[in-house]
Order: sequence, then C-alpha cells, then structure tokens
Amino acid sequence: MPFLAVISMLVNLLIVVFLLAILGSLFAGGYFVVRDPSSKRRAFWALSWRVGLQLALLLFLILAFTMGWIKPHALGG
Repeated sequence: MPFLAVISMLVNLLIVVFLLAILGSLFAGGYFVVRDPSSKRRAFWALSWRVGLQLALLLFLILAFTMGWIKPHALGG
C-alpha cells in the first residue's frame, strides 16, 4: 500500500474519532444539564471539552490541508 494512502486512511480515522468524541462530550454535557442536580459543574467541563475538541479538530484539519494529506473537492464534480 502506498505511503500516501496509509496517511490518508489514518487522517480519515482521526477525523472520525474527533467527531465521535465531540458528540460524546456534547451528549454528556446535555445529560449533566438535565439530570445532574449537584454543583460539581460537570456540565461546564463536558461542554468545555467539546469546545476544546472542536478547536483541536479545526487545527488538525488546517494542518492536514497544508501538509497535503487532505484535498478539497467540489460537491458536484
């Protein structure tokens, strides 16, 4: 398997892992907002993790684009 294909597959896998972690953190924050009566601020920390993960994903996408690991494509073509 060519080296670039392996990099592309790993980049796609990492993007999916980031998205799943963001969704998990979002649902955890929503759960803590609705169900957690304590004052431990768990909802705040879960949603803070979500924002941090989104920022990390954005920075990773910028890095992957500048390194040539991912390439933009047109939707219709």
